[in-house]
Amino acid sequence: MRISVVAMFLAAMGCASIVNAQTAKPAEVKPANLLSIEDVLKRPSIAEPKISPNGRYFVVLAPLNERLNLAIIDLETRKGTAITNFRDFDVREVAWVGNERLTYSLGQYNAPSGAGLEEGGGFFMVSRDGKEARTLSPTIGVVRKTGQNIYRAYSQLRSVPGSDEEIIAEGNLRSADSSDVYRLNVKTGRAVLLTQDRPERVPAAGTDDDLIGTTWVLDRDLIPRIAVSNPKDTTLRIVYYRKSDKSSWEELNRYDIATGPAFVPLSFEKDNQTMLVATNAGRDTMAVYRYDPNAKKLGEVVASHPRFDMGADQFGSAVPGPVFDPKSEEIIGFRVRGDKTETVWTDERYQRLQKMIDGALPTTVNAFTLTPDGSRFVVTAFSDVQPTTWYLLDEQKKTLEDLFTSRPWITPGQLVEMRPFTLKTKDGLQLSSYYFLPRNYSKGDRLPTVVHIHGGPHARADWWGQWSFGVREAQLLASRGYAVIVPNFRITPGMGSKVFYSGFGAYGRQMIQDHIDAAQWGISEGFVDPGRVCMSGASYGGAAVLMSMAQAPDLFKCGVAGLVVSDEKLQLTSPSGDTAYNESGVKFWLRILGAESTSSIPTDASPVNTAARIKGPIMMYAGVDDIRTPLEQTRAMQSALSRAGNPPKAMVVKAAEGHGFGKLENNVDLYNQIFKFLEEHIGGGVKR
Repeated sequence: MRISVVAMFLAAMGCASIVNAQTAKPAEVKPANLLSIEDVLKRPSIAEPKISPNGRYFVVLAPLNERLNLAIIDLETRKGTAITNFRDFDVREVAWVGNERLTYSLGQYNAPSGAGLEEGGGFFMVSRDGKEARTLSPTIGVVRKTGQNIYRAYSQLRSVPGSDEEIIAEGNLRSADSSDVYRLNVKTGRAVLLTQDRPERVPAAGTDDDLIGTTWVLDRDLIPRIAVSNPKDTTLRIVYYRKSDKSSWEELNRYDIATGPAFVPLSFEKDNQTMLVATNAGRDTMAVYRYDPNAKKLGEVVASHPRFDMGADQFGSAVPGPVFDPKSEEIIGFRVRGDKTETVWTDERYQRLQKMIDGALPTTVNAFTLTPDGSRFVVTAFSDVQPTTWYLLDEQKKTLEDLFTSRPWITPGQLVEMRPFTLKTKDGLQLSSYYFLPRNYSKGDRLPTVVHIHGGPHARADWWGQWSFGVREAQLLASRGYAVIVPNFRITPGMGSKVFYSGFGAYGRQMIQDHIDAAQWGISEGFVDPGRVCMSGASYGGAAVLMSMAQAPDLFKCGVAGLVVSDEKLQLTSPSGDTAYNESGVKFWLRILGAESTSSIPTDASPVNTAARIKGPIMMYAGVDDIRTPLEQTRAMQSALSRAGNPPKAMVVKAAEGHGFGKLENNVDLYNQIFKFLEEHIGGGVKR
């Protein structure tokens, strides 16, 4: 029997406002039986369930006040309780501290390249019963309101086995541009510094720094043994190692994040000497190797894939790779995020379990993990046409209990397939990408088409079976008769070094050609009407819309540009946003732009300078409180288009919104206007 968290909230809290939050339907212009904007864009009923170490409780993210808040589910009583009540932020990055407490931070669910910090962030503790709470670090917004632009915060590195109060945390408390490792008591706030003599400029986690991936690695005894530094005014990464907590730090490796080869430490093995590292030295994709830090020598390859990175991407951010047994900590299989997520088990028990689960759930991709107490397995089942559902597997009883589903209001047949394809660029790159066709598509039909460009640009924002910004928009448009292409492009991480490194210096040039290539691929495949192609995107995607329309005005008939960066020099220097205060971030962006300084940024990298070349109609949208791409960027582009005699045909600017609209009613209004804009300029609109 599925556990209904909403019903539990009502029983536990007697709160009628929760019913309203779940059932109130903002007005939307739509025919009957159409996939509604609300159904696609409202927050899931359940997200990110995590089970406690004793296997008794789940913490979940669930909607309250139209935001994702924390709730606790007791598996013995089947009762649920909400323990946070935020109205302005969504809860993110939740972790257990033993069985009695949790830590979390705050952010924006609907950001264009994944859950963003915006003015959230912070680091908080709450007890499992909700009666105990502590702010361990304030939010970015609170800090900015004091007039400060230096953000100091903790984030959780890992739990301390057997403790309900202590964690290992990192934080930039001693130095704004460097983090340390602490043993932090989340109940009292007391912290013991574990890295008195750390290397300089180890980037601080939790700051949305463009260069942050793995910065600290602990050994099996929870001793910080690896630190990754980012020297001032460079895009270098220097990996330091020490033999013990009493030893001095010594350099293992250094590399430029924009050129590689990358060297990303992952973990220590049982001997506390041998390491696992991910590197692309001598190869295209990141692979996982054993490594002897004392001899500074790579050993055997542990995991690799010919097309996709494993273990870490070129940033140092974690991606799937070796899978470890939570008890023995031995490798039991391998996972890769390819066109679809794939898992290969080397352990016979897990092979047998996978076969059993797949037999019971044949229409989904099924991942599973052992509960910390070792008694059961949590199964996560998902596909492109079925929202994520979670189950509890009892291996001994051979039962599979239906726990939660993320979007129970979406029924079979409403979603369309997310079809993988490989986009081959004119210069030979192979880019894993996706496209969507309406349910009633017949081979040979030429459809009005939208090419959706993800944000970042240095992010892998959309992948198969996930409810990302691009997927949500594509499902809405496909339900209204449009074909949608969601391509990746050079600098997207996770798909090998050629794809990633070729993006540096390609902003506004070859990167735009990749977007053009995606549209031309759809035309060559026969499903795109070459006279009815529009572009859409937000953040970098919004800038890409404008630059692509300037480069290929005859191909793209219209554009929907959200949260745009229109003037790169202004973006990197203006005090209105958060980019100018991040020295390493500015340096990194100059590498992407192919410039030595803000004064030498190429003219054609800023859409405000190419507005006269845009011939098709433009729609723009923005949030008044956006600090990532401030409103001044949208206004500058609006003025440039007006001076060129082509003012935006529609402008959607929402108060109290940031980098992505958080309020459902604002999203409903936005997409109603997008649908109207597309119907006017490329047709389509209401067919299923």
